[in-house]
Amino acid sequence: MRVTGLGLVDFRNYESLTLPVASRFVVLHGDNGSGKTNLLEALSLLSPGKGLRRAAYGEIARGGGSGGFSVRAQVAAAVDDEPLDVLTLVRPDEGTAARVLRLAGTVARSVEELLDHLRVVWLTPAMDGLFNGPASERRRFLDRMVLTVDPGHARRALDYEKAMRGRNRLLSEDRMDDRWLAGIEAQMAELGLAIALARADLVHRLRALLDAASASPFPVAGLDLQSGYEDLELAGPAVDLEDRVAERLARRRGVDRAAGRTLEGPHRGDLGVTHRAKAMPAALSSTGEQKALLIGLVLAHARLVEASSGMAPVLLLDEIAAHLDPGRRAALFDILDGLGVQSFLTGTDAALFEALGTRAQMLTVAHGALK
Repeated sequence: MRVTGLGLVDFRNYESLTLPVASRFVVLHGDNGSGKTNLLEALSLLSPGKGLRRAAYGEIARGGGSGGFSVRAQVAAAVDDEPLDVLTLVRPDEGTAARVLRLAGTVARSVEELLDHLRVVWLTPAMDGLFNGPASERRRFLDRMVLTVDPGHARRALDYEKAMRGRNRLLSEDRMDDRWLAGIEAQMAELGLAIALARADLVHRLRALLDAASASPFPVAGLDLQSGYEDLELAGPAVDLEDRVAERLARRRGVDRAAGRTLEGPHRGDLGVTHRAKAMPAALSSTGEQKALLIGLVLAHARLVEASSGMAPVLLLDEIAAHLDPGRRAALFDILDGLGVQSFLTGTDAALFEALGTRAQMLTVAHGALK
């Protein structure tokens, strides 16, 4: 599925915008602060979650506008197909309430239904510090990758967090009701293992794609997943694993109460990344090498999304070309072309995208308007 049209109302610095999309490559160039990333953020809301900035809805609504906003897109599998109308919005009278999704005019039960029609993957400059930053950022990156191939992952993660907060509250209040705690811990064991196993499956499949990749201008990443369950091996029947995790949670009640939080589970997991050719942790690699490793990972993930869902994803690549030499830029564009994905790319200088030639729809962004 590809985006064939985009419309915004009261979104960031856009009072109103209608954009017919005529290419698999859409280049948005213009000065910093002109609204390029805002357009990518709007497109990122065509997927579950809060988008690439993870901003509160009140921050997204245009200052001086209605107080709400809307993003409307038409998506189609081919140029001649009848496009599906996708509308996601926050009503002006509801401020920061959950957003509404309508597909072909019908209100969807949840935003996860977007994944039946479109898969969106992004890479932004804010992710450049992924390998040096806290484990929570890598978990978020990993879970976002899982979600694009496993639509149920987000719901499991939300339910797990809710159950864990309940357990932590009971422990902090010294309410050691064994039946109540055992029920919550059984739920945490089931959900937590499902999260950990989904992450492990994604990492396994990414490794296979990275191993099979032919010569690439981007270095190959080595991946090492830490489940968050310390020395527990995630192998064997799921029922047995769930029982073992629930027993571990029960044994650790005193330790967790003293710590004020649950110390074991997928919320403590991490993704280790290495520069495989140099046998070096990504965190110790140069800034340029880290960027190249991240690009290689995102490209492998795009391949995995298509292989698992049958849909080539839409890629949102913010300032992707700025730190690449001309040879790597041209190679990246050719790889994207070969993948068959639709790509929206931003940059301050149109010259950065010369290697795309006539393949791209070039748009100048200035003060919330396009030309």
